[in-house]
Formats: sequence, structure tokens, C-alpha cells
Amino acid sequence: MGGSAYITVGKIVGTHGIRGHLKVLSYTDSLDVFTPGRTLVLSREGRTVGNLSVTSCRPHKGVVVVAMDGIFSIEAAQAWIGCQVRVAKAALAPPEEGTYYWYDIIGMHVLTSDNRAIGRVEEIFPTGSNDVYVVRDGKKEILIPAIDSVVIDIDLNEKTMTVDLPEGLED
Repeated sequence: MGGSAYITVGKIVGTHGIRGHLKVLSYTDSLDVFTPGRTLVLSREGRTVGNLSVTSCRPHKGVVVVAMDGIFSIEAAQAWIGCQVRVAKAALAPPEEGTYYWYDIIGMHVLTSDNRAIGRVEEIFPTGSNDVYVVRDGKKEILIPAIDSVVIDIDLNEKTMTVDLPEGLED
């Protein structure tokens, strides 16, 4: 999996109610990372500021409302707003066949089907129907839809992605 032993899965964006529940903007498709009993690592500016255990979670209006052990008031919860929420990569379930974690994709070198380098995946954003890979080479940016007809191969060992660009996306 490379890199850090932890992966950022969200950001605390506010509080919910008066009992210390936190609103977390989740960067994941699944609530599994917020399972009760799981320890979340909270950080600011790259430094760990707390390790807290989840006691409950539920989706709510585009965020996840998370209750954490030791946070029982709105005042206590407010201190955590702005923190990045991280989990140990080792605690994540393996992705299903043919799917990947974003941290595996970001940084990959992207090649066309005729072996021409077009840049690196710098970021990913969801669109609802599929993700879109933002590929940059320093001079230009290409938005590549993450669909089977475009993404031909992903090689995690070589950190490469091979794509068949639709007409209009090529030079």
C-alpha cells in the first residue's frame, strides 16, 4: 500500500446537537470506516491531535454524524472542528475485485494504449455515475472518466494506469 500507514477518510466540519456528536464530511463510499469500536486518528496540519473510538454513526444530509468516546458536549465537540479523520490502512477491508482505493490510484502514471505517457493522476472526484481522474503533466490537465471502456488496465505494482482516451480527450 505504500506511503503512510494511515489514510484520510474525512474531515470534521461541524457539530450536531448538544451531546457532542460530530459532523464528518466522509471521503469514502462506505460507512464501514466509522464502525462503532473503530479508533479514528484525528490530525491538524499533519500532526496527530487525538485517537478516539467511535460509539455510533449515521448518515445525515450529506455528512456522517459520529459520536466519539469522551466527547459528550457541544463545547467539547467544537474543539475538533477542522480535524482530518484518519484510519489505519491495515484496518480497511480489501477492495472488491476490479475496484481500488483512491490512495492506490492517486499518483499513478497514466499511459495511453499506444504506450504514450500523458501524466499522473493528481486527484479524483466523484460525479455520481462514476469517478473522474484528474491527470496532469505539468503543462495540461485531462479529465478521464473512470469507466471500463476508458480505463483498460491498472497495475498497482507498477503504479501505472493504461487508458483508451475517447475522441476529443487526446491531443
